[in-house]
Amino acid sequence: MNSLEGARLQKKNHPHFRCLPVVTLSNMAASLAGTCRLLSRHGSVIYLWRNRLCHTHVSKSYCSSSTHGGLLLSLNKRGVLKDSFPEDAAHDRLPRLLQSGAQTVYCGFDPTADSLHVGNLLAIIGLLHFRDAGHHVVAVLGGATAQIGDPSGKTRERESLSADAVEVNTRSIRESIQRIFTNHELHFHDISRKLGTMTVMNNLSWYKDWSVVAFLSEAGRRFRMGTMLSRHSVQSRLKSADGMSLTEFTYQVFQAYDFYHLNQVYGCKIQLGGTDQLGNLMSGHEYIHRMTGEEVFGLTIPLVTSSVGDKLGKTAGNAVWLNRDKTSPFELYQFFLRQPDNNVEGYLKLFTFLPLAEVERLMEQQREDPGKRLAHKRLAAEVTKLVHGKEGLESAKRCTNALYHSSVQALEEMSDDELQELFREAPFHEMLLEPGTTVIDTCRRVNAIPRGARGYQMVLDGAVWINHRRTDKAEQVLIPKLHILSNGLTLLKVGKRNFYIIKWLNL
Repeated sequence: MNSLEGARLQKKNHPHFRCLPVVTLSNMAASLAGTCRLLSRHGSVIYLWRNRLCHTHVSKSYCSSSTHGGLLLSLNKRGVLKDSFPEDAAHDRLPRLLQSGAQTVYCGFDPTADSLHVGNLLAIIGLLHFRDAGHHVVAVLGGATAQIGDPSGKTRERESLSADAVEVNTRSIRESIQRIFTNHELHFHDISRKLGTMTVMNNLSWYKDWSVVAFLSEAGRRFRMGTMLSRHSVQSRLKSADGMSLTEFTYQVFQAYDFYHLNQVYGCKIQLGGTDQLGNLMSGHEYIHRMTGEEVFGLTIPLVTSSVGDKLGKTAGNAVWLNRDKTSPFELYQFFLRQPDNNVEGYLKLFTFLPLAEVERLMEQQREDPGKRLAHKRLAAEVTKLVHGKEGLESAKRCTNALYHSSVQALEEMSDDELQELFREAPFHEMLLEPGTTVIDTCRRVNAIPRGARGYQMVLDGAVWINHRRTDKAEQVLIPKLHILSNGLTLLKVGKRNFYIIKWLNL
């Protein structure tokens, strides 16, 4: 049981509880997305407490008013926050709320793939800033809403995902988010300041016992069609050739209810989301206000775009993933290292926790000596360490030295997994080293050169490189520490870009 869930009260006779009858159904989201099947009319009862859990948090994790008061200003200066809802909230009411003590802040992530990407990283960083200031943060994984599909920013409906696929994706993303929060705590948090709590939840946990009829009866009657139809995400889809399905249309209802659930059970009053989520944030605010009269707030985070202005993400096909098996630490490092010069200062403010004064010093050093690319390197290092930890950053640097600086030492320090990450498309071969094995034998065994005289001539002409060294002696027997590294690996290159990785098994 995590720290937030452990604080939940479930006393039937508490005056702040109200009872909601629940009819058991296997999966609420699947019910709306597909065929509804009633399992029982004798369900359990959920007790929602209109609590003041944030007051309990204050006593456990106190933060000074100066820390709270300066947080929004700092995030605005860094560019992490773009807009607030209600529009004037960030100027008065929200700062006063943050100054009153530690608050609970949440952001949702739909597991529509088995990894988040750089486009999602900024939302995680937003949560990290709040946690670093002593607030309690919740990452909500949309195990239910991923089966419905968010229409925001989409020109056509997402492909339907099975419950099993969503479960696999949810597990993977949960691990990724927890890893990033751990890396932040280890490498970026000032230990003199007390962290708020961090919790990862799956919204399927509060939908799986609802029936369609019960949910629509309770939540659906609080929404107005005119308001829902006016949302930009809805309007743009209704005017398209494909239109919008009822399933997608209900997405804003579910996200609004997520906010309401977290507000009632955990005292959450602040939601973070991308600028394309503003309509969904507004729906949550309106629903809570209509149900309870309570004031809650939405904060938007700018969308991360490519150098040509395209949103970075799965749909655009240009995602840089946060899971190592999809984008290696080296590839993530290189993505930020290769950013255009005019992106670097903004990205240092957005994606790192460097003080703004240090960002200014880095940019001044960059202007004095652009060739050293100090700002680019610091940006790449900071982000890689946040996502993959210190070991991931060291791996990225080893791979960089091995590939771009032809460092034999870096090759010897690499594992076979790292080498496969570095040369993701390169064939990987495990072979027994037979006595007298020559350069030409090795090339032929991995099919790196044509058979016969043509392949032999390629070696003589210097087209073959072994461990960054050109070799033109086809009959030379392989020599340990020259052709075979101390880690038992050989990196073979034929031509400019054809790499082959060989792991010798019997050394």
